Amino acid sequence: MQQQQQQRRMFAAALLALVFILAAVSTTEAGKKEKPEKKAKKSDCGEWQWSVCVPTNGDCGLGTREGTRTGAECKQTTKTQKCKIPCNWKKQFGAECKYQFQAWGECDLNTALKTRTGNLKRALHNADCQKTVTISKPCGKLTKPKPQGKFHLLKAA
Repeated sequence: MQQQQQQRRMFAAALLALVFILAAVSTTEAGKKEKPEKKAKKSDCGEWQWSVCVPTNGDCGLGTREGTRTGAECKQTTKTQKCKIPCNWKKQFGAECKYQFQAWGECDLNTALKTRTGNLKRALHNADCQKTVTISKPCGKLTKPKPQGKFHLLKAA
């Protein structure tokens, strides 16, 4: 009997604690003021337009680029951003354009050049890059076919 009374007291205490917690939560919610939703500001600012990355030293490495945008009520219309030009990229196609190149082709004996084509792999900072490019280079040492037949040796006199 005593055990049942103890269980009833614990249940009553738990119920009382639950009522207290619910009362505290509802009081807190009632005390909060409804905040009016912030109106989304419509910006008349245009998109940022970025110049090419200009290296600080040499033709690759760390540098800066200039950004501009238009708009009558824009707080900021120009800004400078740090950038980096990878030193292992082919600069002749734009320092911000990376290409995946095929193997070198056979040597053209008329021009003494061999060529290969590259497809655009990646463009940094929305750079304007060509989709495919072709490069040429000298073939190197051209081996002339050896004449067939007898060789004549010159004797020293």
